[in-house]
Amino acid sequence: MIKMKDDIHIREAKESDFDDVMRVEKEAFGYEKEAILVSELLEDKSAAPVLSLLAFKNDEAVGHILFTKATLNGKTSPLIYLLAPLAVKPQHQKKGIGGMLINEGLEKLRKIGAEMVFVLGHESYYPKYGFKQNAGCMGFDAPYPIPEEHAGAWMVYPLNSESSGKVKGQVICADALNKPEHWRE
Repeated sequence: MIKMKDDIHIREAKESDFDDVMRVEKEAFGYEKEAILVSELLEDKSAAPVLSLLAFKNDEAVGHILFTKATLNGKTSPLIYLLAPLAVKPQHQKKGIGGMLINEGLEKLRKIGAEMVFVLGHESYYPKYGFKQNAGCMGFDAPYPIPEEHAGAWMVYPLNSESSGKVKGQVICADALNKPEHWRE
């Protein structure tokens, strides 16, 4: 377990943490859609290997982030991941926990040789952590078309500066995430 600031600890989620992960997802979003998606992604062999991290304040799970494996054009491609979703319980939001989860996840992915991470997310939030907006304009199409007014929400984080200039293509995500309803910002 990694000790962070304000008594926040982050570690990889275990199978025995499933109920905590579901609780964080449900509370963070106020409904079950993301919790169901996370449950499906954790069971989805096409998402593996996943990186699932939990943030704890004392012994309470307060945040969760999930990274799932993806490919470009469904072929052999650099090791890439999708970040989806990031969840922090409402009473613990705006305290930097989401950023700690993002940074810890990116570092772990860098260490295993991942080259890029993609996210469809809030245009004012993810760039603070180094995500570059308009990934589609850089040659990385989302699994489903992103409306022009939300093009900036499709972002990429290059973990390896060399690969993002050499490869392009459509991101192919895990089967559980490969549904149009998950690609509306």
